[in-house]
Amino acid sequence: MKHQLRLFFTALMFITRIPVPKWVGYSEHNLNKCNRYFPLVGIVVGSIGALAFYVANFLFNIEIAVILSMIATIITTGAFHEDGFADVCDGFGGGWTTEKIMDIMKDSRVGAYALIGTIMLLLLKFYSITSLPLGIIIPSIIAGHSISRLFAVSTMYSLSYVREDELSKSKPVTKNLKFKDLFIASIIGLLPLLLFKNWIIFLSIVPLVITKVWLEKYYKKWIGGYVGDALGTVQQVTEIVFYLSIIALGTLIEKGII
Repeated sequence: MKHQLRLFFTALMFITRIPVPKWVGYSEHNLNKCNRYFPLVGIVVGSIGALAFYVANFLFNIEIAVILSMIATIITTGAFHEDGFADVCDGFGGGWTTEKIMDIMKDSRVGAYALIGTIMLLLLKFYSITSLPLGIIIPSIIAGHSISRLFAVSTMYSLSYVREDELSKSKPVTKNLKFKDLFIASIIGLLPLLLFKNWIIFLSIVPLVITKVWLEKYYKKWIGGYVGDALGTVQQVTEIVFYLSIIALGTLIEKGII
């Protein structure tokens, strides 16, 4: 049990800025094994965002509450995933060969693709959450953060880690994710869906799978696998797709289609 707790704290330490006990320490072995708990970290991050929204909604309108919720999650993770998304925008937007894409993603400078892409990402996330029914915003935020990290973990299982050289700023989380780890991550990642009263929410998994497969096919074509920035992009994109899926399902229900 203590070993599993150490793995969880390692995951928490890796993808958030939340302090962990000193006895956890750092171990590359644990870093490569902690990915099963990424969705659990997503529940923690999502809960922080949900709490921020809950408190802010008492004092401000829903738009301000959502922005403060987004800020809370970004501060919690140190914009870890948003940074990866920005690098992918620059790399794949400005590079036309594998080598060039990898070089651009390693560059710490922010280009036009990263700036425009991040603005569009945050705007879409904001409007997606504010478009949700007020009564399900809190569970949606929690589930969005957990299930999106599940799909990032699943990409580790589907693709191989690639890097150009030892100077790559994106270090591997795992190279050989085992099915057992994916199974545990899946249970944890899907658990927050039970917060919803309607089973129809599970249909949101379909567009998420489609998004994941498309992104992985794209990564495979251009760089032959995944890097850390690619995982951050999977997390950010699938989180938004999850919110959009809920909105779309609501529309289909209203029209009597499902």
